[in-house]
Amino acid sequence: MAGILVHEWLSPRGGSENVFEVLGETFPDAERWCLWNASEGRFSDVQETWLARTPLKGRKALSVPLMPLAWRSLPARDADWVLTSSHAFAHHAKFRGSARDAPKFVYAHTPARYVWVPEADGRGDGFAARTLSTMLKPLDRRRAQEPTAIAANSRFVAQRIADTWEREASVIHPPVDVARFAVPRHLTDADQRILDGLPASFILGASRFVPYKQLEQAIHAGSASGSPVVLAGGGPDEARLRELASEAGVSVIFVIDPSQELLAAIYEKAAVLVFAAVEDFGIMPVEAMAAGTPVIVNTEGGAGESVVDGVTGVHLGEWQRAPLADAVAKALSLNTDDCRSRAREFSVPAFEERVSEWLSARLADLK
Repeated sequence: MAGILVHEWLSPRGGSENVFEVLGETFPDAERWCLWNASEGRFSDVQETWLARTPLKGRKALSVPLMPLAWRSLPARDADWVLTSSHAFAHHAKFRGSARDAPKFVYAHTPARYVWVPEADGRGDGFAARTLSTMLKPLDRRRAQEPTAIAANSRFVAQRIADTWEREASVIHPPVDVARFAVPRHLTDADQRILDGLPASFILGASRFVPYKQLEQAIHAGSASGSPVVLAGGGPDEARLRELASEAGVSVIFVIDPSQELLAAIYEKAAVLVFAAVEDFGIMPVEAMAAGTPVIVNTEGGAGESVVDGVTGVHLGEWQRAPLADAVAKALSLNTDDCRSRAREFSVPAFEERVSEWLSARLADLK
């Protein structure tokens, strides 16, 4: 059966891009569409909307008002089904031709956060953004009634879909490349020197250095437990984090913009990953578990769906000194093999099997 895969804009990297890439491998005969392709060669043979031929290409914030229109201006195509990978408005997609009446399915990373939950996304805080949000909500909810079925990337997002779009969603967790943690590391000499310079045991915080990632909690966990800390990543919050680190009372080492190979090696060397961010799902906790490292996660958000409390990590709702120290001690007692085994449940083959079964079952229901 001929299908069409649809995504928002395409960037060189990103969690939703990883999902779209795997969807392309799962359904290799499907035609692929996006708003615009700015992936720097990562994706090829992907059709673009008319927005890609305007000065708005790549300018996401300015393009938001026109995105719903772009998705309703798609050309005639022949297709038996359409599957959209949506975190903004890709679920609005409507083709002409036979594809117009083809059943549409949505893999939802989230309803657009800057529209529906601006408190979780700073892009929705301004007056203009709030005004636009008020205008877009009724349209977005109405068009979210079109899909035959919706799959969410976590139970956390499925609840958000119920609250905003007023739709029920299945849950299919996104694919994580856990297989790369089972192969030998090939570090450059420079990366090896960085790795060798890290403590024998440490608490890890890893992500973009932005406030909502709450990397300061990794510093607080180190201070509470008397353990050295490594922060891996980079971003505008670096100065604030360095100031906190200077007052921590323990060694805090910054590894700025590590390569993927080095980050994987840091995961493996870490004693515990502290992941306090409230994420829709959270790829990093799964990567850490794939490396055999337990994870302390926030009880709020999707990360707790992958980390099994008391088995592969600790769910923490109170981020204070004493609970942090207890969480670190508990995480250190956990079995690394249990972590690796849990991570395999989120592998690429597992995702491919689940999404294929979901789509086939929904199509069969229509017959």
